[in-house]
Amino acid sequence: MNSLIFKIFFISIFVFTVSCKKDPLVINNNNAPYYSEIPTILLENYVNRIYIDLIGREPLDEEMSKDVQFLRDSEVSLESRDSLLRKLQFDTTYIMGDSSYKFAYFHRVYEICKVRLLEGVANSYISSQLNNFWNNYINDSLSNDLLSANKGLLNYNILNNVLSSELEYYNGIIEINEMHRRMIYNSVYDNINMNTFNFINAAFDNLLFRYPTQYEFDEVYKMIEDNTAQVVLGVSGNNKEHFTHIICESREFYEGIIIWTYQTLLARNPNTEETDFLINNFFVSHDFQWLQRQIMKTDEYAHFN
Repeated sequence: MNSLIFKIFFISIFVFTVSCKKDPLVINNNNAPYYSEIPTILLENYVNRIYIDLIGREPLDEEMSKDVQFLRDSEVSLESRDSLLRKLQFDTTYIMGDSSYKFAYFHRVYEICKVRLLEGVANSYISSQLNNFWNNYINDSLSNDLLSANKGLLNYNILNNVLSSELEYYNGIIEINEMHRRMIYNSVYDNINMNTFNFINAAFDNLLFRYPTQYEFDEVYKMIEDNTAQVVLGVSGNNKEHFTHIICESREFYEGIIIWTYQTLLARNPNTEETDFLINNFFVSHDFQWLQRQIMKTDEYAHFN
């Protein structure tokens, strides 16, 4: 009798336990990453796009095959995209026609900066202007016109700094802001934006994506025309060169670089959240290559979403 009661009790406990078993927990919108399922054509489009945007040409067939397979093997992770982007920015291995990816990349940056600020002027034109400045310097020196000679030599050195900015940026001697500063402080930029009025408006518009306030304009105008100490963007200066340093070292300048980079890579302006996220690092590091990678490894840029 006791044995029968025990068996009935055990069976009851078992049935109760099984009947109370919970269903598996399902979390909405928590699907496993789908990147391994991305069609090859989308990967090829992505690789093609990063080559064009970073080094100014399409990948060769061998490069395309190798890089697509690299992404596929890594399940197209954000880390693998970042690694591929870094390769195009910094790899110094010899590449036929390009010298190296790094050389092609930094040449590309130099060229797009000239497009942004100097209407894409050719280096040959800059060189011809340098020859004119040098010949004037020699002639004025022989004529004992030392004032004109010194002015000509100064203009020569200032314009020559534009050409030298490419290799100096490549070698890490200058940063992205100094390359921009040199491109707004030379005779070519002055010829494009003639007179102080146009220069001030152009500098603000080109670099900060806005025009100066009346107060800012007046302060910069007196700084340039009168060589008097004035304060703009929270910093004091008393000549045109000082102003170019002030504007290219401001927080707004780096915000402008973020806007420009979004426009060139995504054809839109960043929203406030995106700008805030990027500026906290970029304003401190000045790392333009990091900024590009943050945008170019996204699904939006790659058209994976």
